[in-house]
Amino acid sequence: MAHAPEPHPPLDARAADRAAGVLLGAAVGDALGVPYEFKATLREDQQPRMIGGGLGPYEPGEYSDDTQMQVCIAQVAATGADLRSPEALDAVAANFQGWLSGGASDVGNQTSLVLSTAARAPGSAGTAMREAAREYTAGNARSAGNGSLMRTGIVALAHLGDPAAMAEAAIAVSALTHPDPDCADACVLWCSGIRTAVLHGTFDGVREGLALLPPERREAWAKRLDEAEAHPPHHFVNNGWVVHALQAAWSAITRTAVPEPNPAEGRFPAQHLQSALEAAVRAGTDTDTVAAIAGALLGARWGCSGIPLEWQQAVNGWPGLTGADLVRLAVLTARGGTDDDAGW
Repeated sequence: MAHAPEPHPPLDARAADRAAGVLLGAAVGDALGVPYEFKATLREDQQPRMIGGGLGPYEPGEYSDDTQMQVCIAQVAATGADLRSPEALDAVAANFQGWLSGGASDVGNQTSLVLSTAARAPGSAGTAMREAAREYTAGNARSAGNGSLMRTGIVALAHLGDPAAMAEAAIAVSALTHPDPDCADACVLWCSGIRTAVLHGTFDGVREGLALLPPERREAWAKRLDEAEAHPPHHFVNNGWVVHALQAAWSAITRTAVPEPNPAEGRFPAQHLQSALEAAVRAGTDTDTVAAIAGALLGARWGCSGIPLEWQQAVNGWPGLTGADLVRLAVLTARGGTDDDAGW
């Protein structure tokens, strides 16, 4: 089904900075969490660092499959493609297959099985992958993993001008591997949060996204957000499940205080990003994924300029990208595939 072209809202310098922070924020969260994945949960007095290791093992600052898969989507989104279209979904699916065969340093069980099954199936890449994901979900009670939520941030940037289209795209891209309703809903809520953060500089969009969900599912998700705000991130121990992953990330963001501005003492509100990402890592278990999810929204709120320079310079990963490359992919996506005079 063809879709009418969407307007891309103009981005002033601050909004462009926030768009630039989405993919970079996810990547630095990912790289910060990599060393601690499935290891002993850090105490409050232990500060996570980008020291590498983890399941890869990874180099210091190297991001994992969470960002690698988001890059696969970003390479399509940065051309200005409508991520709801069959052509774009085919391209994303083909990128996932190329990543699995030639760059995946780590891959979740569900994603691996879906991509492997789809690779042997006839038809277009997107159709084969959606069908493999549907069959997997129909035959598995535990199919609501966090593997689509971790990569969804860039989808919001591709559809900043139309929240309904954004929700449709979030569901479509999730369904390539994770069609479970909880996965779809989580991606819609997080994309709504990222969209509002980029355009308006607030975290209000996550709750505003409830209106984009099926009416019968809104109350359950409102309660889940309430639970996240009432408990610390480590309370949500089963964060391989998409619901606990979102709750752990939202808890880290909402329960971390935003510093009052005091330049004389070196305190700035944007330091919330670093503190909240560290809290996300301390959630334990799937640390890189929870921090990547949180990082996309934190980057959307506080911008590229809110990410510590040391982290910006250290982050790197497949397929040979740096922080600057991630910024460019994000801003091109937010601008509908067109460049700008500022050199983003």
